[in-house]
Amino acid sequence: MNEFNLIKKYLSRLSDYKKSFKLNDDVFFDKSKNLVVSVDTYVEGIHFLNFKNPNLVIKKILRSSISDLLCKGVIPKYYFISASGNDKSFTSSNLRKLSKSLKEEQSKFKILLCGGDTVFSPKLSFSITVIGFSKKIIQRNNANVNDDIYVTGNLGDSFIGLKILKKEILLKNQFKKYFIYKYFHPDLSIRLSKKLFDFATSSIDISDGLIADLEKLINKQKLSYILNLTNVPISKNLKIILKTNKIKNKLFAVSKGDDYQILFTAPPHKSEIIKKVTNSIGIKVSKIGKIVSKLEKSAIIDEYGNKISPKLKGYEHQF
Repeated sequence: MNEFNLIKKYLSRLSDYKKSFKLNDDVFFDKSKNLVVSVDTYVEGIHFLNFKNPNLVIKKILRSSISDLLCKGVIPKYYFISASGNDKSFTSSNLRKLSKSLKEEQSKFKILLCGGDTVFSPKLSFSITVIGFSKKIIQRNNANVNDDIYVTGNLGDSFIGLKILKKEILLKNQFKKYFIYKYFHPDLSIRLSKKLFDFATSSIDISDGLIADLEKLINKQKLSYILNLTNVPISKNLKIILKTNKIKNKLFAVSKGDDYQILFTAPPHKSEIIKKVTNSIGIKVSKIGKIVSKLEKSAIIDEYGNKISPKLKGYEHQF
């Protein structure tokens, strides 16, 4: 079974339905205490290839965890790290690099390390808990028919970086450096986070891929979506790579995840507010589709105007 079926069948009944949303969101929210909590685990060979660049791996991991709160409209304040590893992974040199990178990230995102745990293990992994405080959050499963679908930043660069690191594609040095940097340094839309309350009806961060996360965004509602592939934002460098046929197509590139951009829905009458807010804070936001009734099948409109069914679902853990 996949991770979502596992949670639904064995774990959701154990949760506080109101505060944990039946384990169907990325966070726990206790409104009475203004408390928001998110937990993520990262395993070598699954979430990151190896530990050759511990200073970069830890940055990617921490930003990925912070992203869960930012897409809810919450600024993270504290984090905890639990790490399992051995003397090969946790050498003095690697630990110094980890500490230096965490200090840089703390300064950048104004967060503090407040605890955690370390365990000896032949397998390297990290679990990060992030805590923030807010009177409200933007939930999943709160979209409405005719809501517009928006996404921040560009999609697909991180996936190309991963393909380069896996040596599955070869690129010229200038492109190689760009995409690898994007893989290890997710560009978080922190300036937009608190502004989401002005217009968003639902939101999620893109970790598993555009299609997979959009379907998670509305998975408890009788809704479908229409996406316009032409409007899905990609970088100038990715446009060049697509022209060289190094990657199958645009939809393939943006469906593989690790982007950590914010995907959200908003009513059509909020479009001017969104434009004004994002222009004022310098955040790129693109309208890429619309929420429709479940009576209409979800579809993607390709660059030729053809309707294609969304088969590229993104990453999914299987058990």
